[in-house]
Amino acid sequence: MAALHRKRGPMHEINVVPYIDVMLVLLVIFMVTAPLITPGVIDLPSVGKAGAPKVVPMEIIVREDARLIVRERDASGAIVNEQPVTRAALVQIVKQRQAKNPDLAVLIAGDKNVRYEAVLNVMDDLRSQSIARVGLQVKPAQR
Repeated sequence: MAALHRKRGPMHEINVVPYIDVMLVLLVIFMVTAPLITPGVIDLPSVGKAGAPKVVPMEIIVREDARLIVRERDASGAIVNEQPVTRAALVQIVKQRQAKNPDLAVLIAGDKNVRYEAVLNVMDDLRSQSIARVGLQVKPAQR
């Protein structure tokens, strides 16, 4: 019977403290080396400036009182034509200009005090008539 009640030796346990130390050392190594790894550089082909003609966008100016003005510029940036329009006539004018030049982009510029809703209404009118190249014009901040 004495053989049945033998004391067992201590249970073998795995000591994880050295593994945690190794993991922390690997973490520090990866954190230090990660910023030093440079991503692959893509060498894109270049095109001369003469290859792509400059298309000057048409500007639509939204005034504070919700009046619309269509402004056109030449390649040098000088104003060629500036005329007030209604929202109903705006889409027709833009479509006529894009029929002549399909790459023509439209920029919407709003006064600083204009309601945001007025600018979005103009943008929505143009997008609903399948005029795709519409953007917002901004002035860079002076430092």
